[in-house]
Amino acid sequence: MIPIIKPSFGIEEEKTVLEIIRSGQITRGRWTIKFKNAFRDYIGAGFCHPVCSGTSALYISLKAIGINKKEDIVIVPAFSFMATIDAVILAGGTPVVVDVGEDYCIDVNKLEEAIEKYSPKAVIPVHLFGQPADMDKIKELCKEKDVIILEDSAQSHGAEYRGKKTGVLGDISAFSFYASKNVAMGEGGAILTSNPDLDEKISNWIEFGNHPALNLRITEFQAGIGYWQLQKLEKNNEKRRKIAYLYNKEFENLPALEIPKEFEGRKHVYHIYALRHPKRDEIIEKLIQKGIGARIYYEYTLHQLRDAEHLDCSFAEQLAKDIFAIPIHPALTDNEINYIIDTVKEIVKNI
Repeated sequence: MIPIIKPSFGIEEEKTVLEIIRSGQITRGRWTIKFKNAFRDYIGAGFCHPVCSGTSALYISLKAIGINKKEDIVIVPAFSFMATIDAVILAGGTPVVVDVGEDYCIDVNKLEEAIEKYSPKAVIPVHLFGQPADMDKIKELCKEKDVIILEDSAQSHGAEYRGKKTGVLGDISAFSFYASKNVAMGEGGAILTSNPDLDEKISNWIEFGNHPALNLRITEFQAGIGYWQLQKLEKNNEKRRKIAYLYNKEFENLPALEIPKEFEGRKHVYHIYALRHPKRDEIIEKLIQKGIGARIYYEYTLHQLRDAEHLDCSFAEQLAKDIFAIPIHPALTDNEINYIIDTVKEIVKNI
């Protein structure tokens, strides 16, 4: 079976894990500092706080911007991993869900409607599958109404919007380093901001001192692996983009199959290569029979999953019925890529 996700580790990660074991310093050591500074500088933010997961990064970000009661409205897109909405609920706020557009990111027209109707405290644009959201329009809408922007950058390591990395396009951002991500630690996350006041508030939540705090630290093992994954990120992202280009070229004329698009001014890093087809379930079944990992991302919408307040989300609801993913990770060989292309074409043409 060609796996849909496969972390790509090398000798650097192996040596570093062994070094950490031998050192006896398995937490709060030099690798944590090294990764923190490297990731901060790579994204271009002023401050970086590594934490134990992307969900905790979202949660702490929300607490840092003052989300703590039901009156605190947070706008989220209908189509995303469930952590996006769960973090709002756990923080004590009220999520309001709006539809997504053809880029699978938050629909800016629906966002404008939601801002006028609900007067939210914050919005969480998700750079879904590795494609940045339409941040110029989002920032314009949010600046007019003093709405805080929390970027959910869990799937967009190295993605760019008009030359800037995702993670520095709003007020604060949350990343994930889960095993499937473009930077993979196994588990892990980070909160980034360039606002000193927010930096202090984040620290108050995760650094023990004269205030209650949470232990959300990563280990030296995670930080060491993450550091080397970050060094390889640009090369691995380019391989993902090359594979996506090949897929798009081969799949663009297949009947009823919708391929992903890279929108103008945005650099897509293809954490997920998402396809759409009305016979999605049949295609997945046949791909798996042929030894190709295929999976649904996602078979739910956030308003349906958590029974949340929402505007019309008909496009996201359709996506949940049609969308699926095939392997695009950098560990794929040329033979595997060609086999995937040939198999997808054969199945779709004859389904």
